[in-house]
Amino acid sequence: MAEKPHRSVRRRLSRRSSRQRRVLGIRRLRRSELPVETVALAKFLIGKTLVRETPRAIVAGRIVETEAYVEGDAAAHFYRGPTKRNRSIYLERGHSYVYFCYGTHFMFNVSAERAGKGGGVLIRALEPIEPLEGIEWMKKRRGTGRLLDLARGPGRLAQALGISRWHDGLDLTARGSELWLGTAVRETGDIGESVRIGITKDAHRVLRFYERGNPYVSGRKGMRS
Repeated sequence: MAEKPHRSVRRRLSRRSSRQRRVLGIRRLRRSELPVETVALAKFLIGKTLVRETPRAIVAGRIVETEAYVEGDAAAHFYRGPTKRNRSIYLERGHSYVYFCYGTHFMFNVSAERAGKGGGVLIRALEPIEPLEGIEWMKKRRGTGRLLDLARGPGRLAQALGISRWHDGLDLTARGSELWLGTAVRETGDIGESVRIGITKDAHRVLRFYERGNPYVSGRKGMRS
């Protein structure tokens, strides 16, 4: 489960987070900046920052790979309509949808449409960025010192950031949220497109997006070019 810091810890965390954001030049994204359409949001998020605040560290990474899951998509969790499990994907764009996959790891998604309409963006890979304390925290979470493998792939990503079902339904644009979307820390490179990875239904759809040439993108080398 996610760590739930005491109120006094949260105050210290908030002050430290504010200083760290100034150092990194990251600003929390506003909902009004997020495109109201799943594919558009999947492309928009490439190069943006995902931040997790914990009592021990500020953890941040550049989003370098996403997949879109759209209305009428047989590979989507919401293909057959709303359920108790997938209700967060129907929240207004900019909320988290977290689910447990194959009984082994969590997957982190961003709701992508207007409230009441299904649409989600799976965050597949992050490029870890400073602060150093955050990178060290991720290494401990993942049990590896190999930087390239910290958050390359959605299961690794969730483990590295300590994302669990407790984070399901969070507003990723809200002030005070410990998990949030931020502005880019540098210019985004060319964006590539391909079919999605690891699915069998509607596998022909070109709904995977990634920063070309970035070594933190998941899959074979050919999937990064």
